[in-house]
Amino acid sequence: MNVIADRDMSGQSLAAAMADIGRKAKAAARALREASRAQKNAALNAAAAAIRRRRDLIIEANERDIAAARELSPAAVDRLKLDAKRIEAMAQAVEAVSSLPDPVGRELARWKTPNGLDIARVATPIGVIGIIFESRPNVTADAGALCLKSGNVAILRGGSESFHSSRAIHGALEEGLDTARLPEAAIQLVPVTDRAAVGMMLAGLDGAIDLIVPRGGKGLVARVQTEARVPVLAHLEGICHTYVHEKADPGMARAIVLNAKMRRTGICGATETLLIDRSIVSTRLVPILDALAAAGCEIRGDDAVRAVYPGAKPATEEDWRTEYLDAIIAVRAVDGVEQAIRHIETYGSQHTDAIITEDRAVAEQFMAGLDSAIVIHNASTQFADGGEFGMGAEIGIGTGKLHARGPVGVEQLTTFKYVVRGSGQTRP
Repeated sequence: MNVIADRDMSGQSLAAAMADIGRKAKAAARALREASRAQKNAALNAAAAAIRRRRDLIIEANERDIAAARELSPAAVDRLKLDAKRIEAMAQAVEAVSSLPDPVGRELARWKTPNGLDIARVATPIGVIGIIFESRPNVTADAGALCLKSGNVAILRGGSESFHSSRAIHGALEEGLDTARLPEAAIQLVPVTDRAAVGMMLAGLDGAIDLIVPRGGKGLVARVQTEARVPVLAHLEGICHTYVHEKADPGMARAIVLNAKMRRTGICGATETLLIDRSIVSTRLVPILDALAAAGCEIRGDDAVRAVYPGAKPATEEDWRTEYLDAIIAVRAVDGVEQAIRHIETYGSQHTDAIITEDRAVAEQFMAGLDSAIVIHNASTQFADGGEFGMGAEIGIGTGKLHARGPVGVEQLTTFKYVVRGSGQTRP
């Protein structure tokens, strides 16, 4: 699917229509920046109620998308699929965002200078945020809710594979905005699947867009990072590792690795590489790999792994660099925590990396030694999620060094300004 039937958008060209979206977003930014906490929460709670009321309509729209998704992998179809349970989780996530403290107006710091100036650093919305995503329709609700709570206008551009689902969810968000008497332009959904619309967003829509957040595969994120003329908040890949140290509890290691890989294989927090101390390969590895294989996971191992588990396929150099997003795991033996850290530094993407051990000193060494956005001790990498962090939802995972890292929630969607109060001071 390239362009839907309503591409003319009431007689407008695509360029004119996208420019109009940008103008409306910029006009709505002030109203949202000045909206009260009660008004934003009313809109979010009404949107959550509308998502529940529209459940059957959303499922019907999602079935249309899945019927057209003949070329998608099973993992991609899983990301696309909505059912009653996932729709309820979506509504609950919107409600969870509404219950968070308002991030706008927070006083981040305050001090007085020797000449009596009172200076405060205060959190403010970023402005207009463009979110470009692929096959996860729930991003429509998550991103719209997070932007609204943080006082930002959202321009959402979903992928063609989730087009009908996103449209149905967006209708619920519009209903919430209308209930709270906030401008509908506060959360807009690009109503075409033409990829040219993405290029226009990356160019900034004549200065309307302040930040771009891509949610999708490596191809989408690479394009955004290459072509964007506005700041980008993103991660390119989720090459996540779980390291089983020689002092790991065997039962805990088995359960965590199985969950980290197989709970949902198509998410960015899924473990792609398992590292295990060479000293326990012959005694601890087979039960872990048996559990993975029984769950349908393909195992690719180095020579030490294949010596105790002949059913594993030989791992290549490329396997250590691959984000499978599928039921495949690469397994390597390492000589202790330092080699595990070096492997992750060489092949990882600074997303999420975990260690399983009962030795707290080694765990602290591992977590201090890595510069990943999220480091975990004795828990699954699949906890790399804003909802699991108590953020209600997330707009993405940041792996860059500036502004926001890890799950990006409402606080991370603010910037700040300085408010200076004087009493007649002039500078000599």
